[in-house]
Amino acid sequence: MRESAFLERSASLWERLDALLERRARAVDPLELGRLYRSACDDLAYATARGYDRRLLEYLNRLVGRAHARVYAPTLETGGSRIARFYAVTFPREVRRSLGLVAVCAALTIVAAAVAYALVTARPSDAYALLPSTLVPASIHKSLHDSNFGFDRNFSSAVSVAIIANNVRVAIVAFAGAITLGALTAYVIATNGLMLGAMAALYARAGFGRDFWATIAPHGVIELSAIQIAGGAGLAVVAGFLAPGRLRRRDAIVRGARRAGTLMLGVASMLVVAGTIEGFVSPQRWPADGRLAVGATTAMLLLLYFTLAGRSADVAGSE
Repeated sequence: MRESAFLERSASLWERLDALLERRARAVDPLELGRLYRSACDDLAYATARGYDRRLLEYLNRLVGRAHARVYAPTLETGGSRIARFYAVTFPREVRRSLGLVAVCAALTIVAAAVAYALVTARPSDAYALLPSTLVPASIHKSLHDSNFGFDRNFSSAVSVAIIANNVRVAIVAFAGAITLGALTAYVIATNGLMLGAMAALYARAGFGRDFWATIAPHGVIELSAIQIAGGAGLAVVAGFLAPGRLRRRDAIVRGARRAGTLMLGVASMLVVAGTIEGFVSPQRWPADGRLAVGATTAMLLLLYFTLAGRSADVAGSE
């Protein structure tokens, strides 16, 4: 390759790397920095082997040296600060970045729930086709809150642990569905929506619809959001395989897996919070308005968290 063509091909990448090196460390995407550093190393070796202009070689040597110092600089963050940064910046930023994938799962849940609600409202016996038989009551004379959900609060701790474990299993299966190119992910997400819609229809037909949603609301907003994010994590891996873009498919899958790992760590934390609320708050004998207010509060806090947390880092990263 002639030197002029080499410059035309690579100069923009060098400029991008130089711009990243001028920023504060926290404003730089480490994956992009590493990719550009490796590319600059390759370019330096290529230019040296072909005896290109001395000034170009000096420039590339300085650029690679600065990038090496940044890439392999020892971190000064403690374990606590890394954890804090994960929840304050890394996790919410990755959720925003993956919003399209999460939205696909959320849309599937909503459509499945609406279909199940309509079917069971029209013909209650369809609930047996959509729900495990153990979840279909022979008759409903009490609200969900006053019947099987209203467990003895003395056992809240044990129930909370069981709920968390079950939800984590659902989230893991939704994520692991990536190995089926998303088919299992879609199945788990849709099944979750069908169950929600069918149960809601059964209690609504019995006259306890409002109480059903009031019982679900305190923990359900966080729990359902976490499951959609877990599904989005699975789809991030699938996207790397099906649409690698300019990356090699293997590299795209690895990048998707890293994104998914970030999402799943955050999902696990969300499910712990949801399970704790479900075990200790949801069973409280509060009026429906009070339980709905708790649900609305968790929804607002979750929206603010995912919308605003880490925004300053996003702005710094785009400067």
